[in-house]
Amino acid sequence: MNQLTADQFSIHTFGHLGLVAATIDKLGLVDKIDKLIPCGNCAKTTIGQRVKAMILNGLGFIDYRLYMFPQFLEDKPIDRLFGENLSHELFNDDSLGRGLDKIAEYGVTKVFSTIAMAVGIEHNLLGRNINADTTTLSLYGEYPKDTDEQSSKEQHTSANADKTSEAEGNSEEDDTLEYESEMDPWPTYGYAKNKRHDLKQMVLNLATTGKAGMPVWFEAHSGNASDKKILLPVGKKVNELYKSLKDAPEFLVVGDSAMYDACLKEGGATLWLTRVPESHGIARDIVQKPESAFAWTELGNGYKASYQTVTYKKIEQRWATVFSQAAYDREIITLNKKIKADLDETQKSLWHLSNKVFGCAEDANQNLKQFRKKLKYHEVTATVETVTQHKASGRPKKGAAPEATGYKIVGNVTENKTKSDQMRNRKGRFILATNQLDKNALPDDAILKEYKEQSKTESGFKFIKDNTFEVSAVFLKKPERIAALMMIMVLSLMVYAFVQYHIRSKLQEAKETIPDQRKKATDKPTASWIFRTLNRISIVRVRTENAVQEFVGNLDELRIKIIRLFGAEAMKIYGVP
Repeated sequence: MNQLTADQFSIHTFGHLGLVAATIDKLGLVDKIDKLIPCGNCAKTTIGQRVKAMILNGLGFIDYRLYMFPQFLEDKPIDRLFGENLSHELFNDDSLGRGLDKIAEYGVTKVFSTIAMAVGIEHNLLGRNINADTTTLSLYGEYPKDTDEQSSKEQHTSANADKTSEAEGNSEEDDTLEYESEMDPWPTYGYAKNKRHDLKQMVLNLATTGKAGMPVWFEAHSGNASDKKILLPVGKKVNELYKSLKDAPEFLVVGDSAMYDACLKEGGATLWLTRVPESHGIARDIVQKPESAFAWTELGNGYKASYQTVTYKKIEQRWATVFSQAAYDREIITLNKKIKADLDETQKSLWHLSNKVFGCAEDANQNLKQFRKKLKYHEVTATVETVTQHKASGRPKKGAAPEATGYKIVGNVTENKTKSDQMRNRKGRFILATNQLDKNALPDDAILKEYKEQSKTESGFKFIKDNTFEVSAVFLKKPERIAALMMIMVLSLMVYAFVQYHIRSKLQEAKETIPDQRKKATDKPTASWIFRTLNRISIVRVRTENAVQEFVGNLDELRIKIIRLFGAEAMKIYGVP
């Protein structure tokens, strides 16, 4: 037997990417994209395949920039990941850039919403609500734009911020969702949630739904877009775009307090659930009421709520005043520290004021009045007293009476219990409001639960902005491509969310567990942990004179179990019987 040499061996990094590819295939993303954006017969790769390649890169937990894409794929088993023998060189920066251009030309929101709703219906992932939120993505580069053109577009965007999209589905043969022509989002300076005020940015408007927290809606906006203008319209657009599809529900839009004012303007056109900001006096008055003013219902986990129906700004709403013990314990410590610091500062300021001598009583009283206006947690009990002294220098004559020469303030500081008690009452409390008046559709005790589902959207943002995703390394020259790449990021989030939901569902159905990072049994592993568990899997190929033998290395019992839970697609890719 001839001895094998090193040249006859090749090792292809595989890891968790087989699971990512299997999930993309299970969701049918490549076929769905190719149906929307067909590529000419002369193209060596389809738009769907290019998107699949970018998702694989995006979920690869690496630092490579987009222009290094061929290097990312060159040691991967392309035939297993793509189901056909493609060359990694076909996925170069020119090919991917043209793919992003095609997506941008078609409309990034239109592409994503069509795919997301189809996936949601096929896999029963749609919930009753959508949770909307925004984040900012910082970008390196100048992105210059003609001033007149930019001004015109910004005015157009502002004028149409709350305008409803007029759209409907095509014929039964074409289930593409029609979407009103999107405004041209452009990198610009705005409120940077990541504190990178030195960089231009784009705003990502995302909505998730269901138990999987699957993204169902995505929009790219210019960096100075306002949450108050762009959050609520998401619900109206989603409902109108999807009403032509069979089995698509009417969504309740869940968002943070930034969208409440828009909810009041919109009225009942869209069902919504949001937090009432305390900038509204009526909300502030309610949360600072004494404990005895509420009829509390215990919700468990340290929460309780009191419910009422109100008509505010001519809109009938259901309000839930919620109390969180954990939030109260945290906030009351901070408040007590502030009250103590305010006492020290107020006493110091009063001491300085009491050492001033005023020319008349009216001046002293006016200064005392101004001083009291600035008090927040305390009050001053004070009087204006006359300052007397002898006018003549030296020892005064016997029986000489001193004369009034000025006036000063004398007083002391005490806590204003009325104000401080009201502030203490507010801690741990907040108000949730909804225009869903049907308690069968949204029971009282479900209001808080549905609002807290918004954390899944926030988790999605954390995933997208993780350093491993290299969002801040987007060095693309065209803003249109940036918007398209943002869509790729959200598609990656969809795949990630499905992987996590699927593995948890299968484990719970089978009443099985796998070990977590601490070697403890769990039926709720994160997708990140699943990916890392599969990380060491590789493909080993041995070339002989007559054949090429291929082996999948590092397939132990745990990894095989995970792969089998994902079904035929994953088993075929990894060669698991």
